[in-house]
This record gives sequence, C-alpha cells and structure tokens, in this order.
Amino acid sequence: MNKIRKGDDIIVLAGRDKGKRGKIASRKDDSHVIVEGVNVVKKHTKPNPMKGTVGGIVDKAMPIHQSNVAIYNTATGKADRVGIKLLADGKRVRVYKSSGEEIKVA
Repeated sequence: MNKIRKGDDIIVLAGRDKGKRGKIASRKDDSHVIVEGVNVVKKHTKPNPMKGTVGGIVDKAMPIHQSNVAIYNTATGKADRVGIKLLADGKRVRVYKSSGEEIKVA
C-alpha cells in the first residue's frame, strides 16, 4: 500500500521547490511522483503537424522522489507522516501519525 497516493495534498521537504504545496497528479513509478506546480521545467519542442502540436517552449512538470515530499495535514498546517491502521472489519486505512485521524482524499 502506497502511503502517498494520487490526489493527496502534499508539501515539498527538500530541493529547489522546498516549502511549496500541491496535489499529486500521478505516480511515475514506485518511488517518484508528479506534483502539480512543483519541479516545473521549460522544454523546447519541435512542431509536429502530424500530431497537431505547435513548437515552442512549454512548461512541463517533472517527477520528484517521494522521500522529498510529505502529506500536508490541514488541521495542524504542517507536514505529517502516514501510518496504516486496521479497522475491525479487516480494512486498512491511512491515518496521520500525529493525531491518528483518518486521511480523506478530496
């Protein structure tokens, strides 16, 4: 079970974009995530009339390692760690380590 999932509100802990917040757009692989508005680079693209793309300079969000991000706890306004809790019916849910309350994805 991944502790950080698509749609989670996160904060960046290390790197060029330290302190920025954003939502997880997608997971690149087991250890990298793509966050909206974080680690954005300029990419020079050639025009491709077959695909209908126009050439120029475009902004592209690059992957960031999941160890450099933490889930953002809106109740405390800080970064938090994620724990796994077993419910009575055998279902596993993610919880904030600091408060123990369940993480709800918006």
